[in-house]
Amino acid sequence: MEKLTCSGAKQIDLVDYLASLGHQPQKVNNRDYWYLSPLREEKTPSFKVNQKLNVWYDHATGKGGNLIDFGTQYFNCSVAELLQRLSGQTIPSFSFHPQQQTDHSHNTQTSPAGEKKENPETKIVIVDSRVLADKSLLDYLHKRNIPQDIASRFCREVDFLLYGKKQTVIGFQNNAGGYELRSQNFKGSSSPKDTTFIDNGSKLLAVFEGFFNYLSYRTMNHKVGEPLTNFLVLNSLSFFEKSRNLMENHEQVNLYLDRDKAGINCVQKALKWIQHLYKDQSHLYGNHKDLNDWLVNKQPDIKQGQKIGRSF
Repeated sequence: MEKLTCSGAKQIDLVDYLASLGHQPQKVNNRDYWYLSPLREEKTPSFKVNQKLNVWYDHATGKGGNLIDFGTQYFNCSVAELLQRLSGQTIPSFSFHPQQQTDHSHNTQTSPAGEKKENPETKIVIVDSRVLADKSLLDYLHKRNIPQDIASRFCREVDFLLYGKKQTVIGFQNNAGGYELRSQNFKGSSSPKDTTFIDNGSKLLAVFEGFFNYLSYRTMNHKVGEPLTNFLVLNSLSFFEKSRNLMENHEQVNLYLDRDKAGINCVQKALKWIQHLYKDQSHLYGNHKDLNDWLVNKQPDIKQGQKIGRSF
């Protein structure tokens, strides 16, 4: 497989690339596409992509750049790792030479007021799901130290279409019927976007940002037996505040959020809400970016992992 160069990556249309990650614009003004920032939590769209120049700018943080600048921040990876990730994707599904792109702005301007007109090929469309069996997906799970039997309990193997191309990924369903979609070379979601709440009839709640951290928790506690807690997988930190009523319907909320700026901010916000209710458990995987990263690096010490499950 030919490796994508930096110059080649910069020619990928940012609007198309964001769509491939499951991010759709909230409004379009000529060639300016406005999004709820994919890099942080916000309620008002302030993340702009100028499709003509093929650059982005986050007005709230004052940062911007090209696709490489965005991708390295979004995936928290190096330029080399991003190029490898992009090379692994079906690059023809992206549009190159963005100065020639006209369909997006034309469609928006000719739509009646208040009506969104979308090209169905720019949306992720789920076409099939089944038990996990694809070797490349099982290899990806193994790389992240998630056993197949654990993943198969909570995930499906999902086929979806994007830009007329079919891809097969791991799918984790939310409560509205949409999927979080992951593979070695893809990260995105299908509509509708929502949280995943697993009700085990408990007054305790464990909260995770993404489903791989939830799978990590279940992996580390697979010998403990049936869980004595409910689970909430946010699938996006934008749902954290929206889930406040659900979380506070429990007697204790254990937060296993990522140890990055966004995750830390959510924890601090929760502690200001009701300090005795919310418990920050991220110290249990200190020096690691999240629970899965801890699992990957601490896998031989499975007993220590079980302590995380008993930290209630």
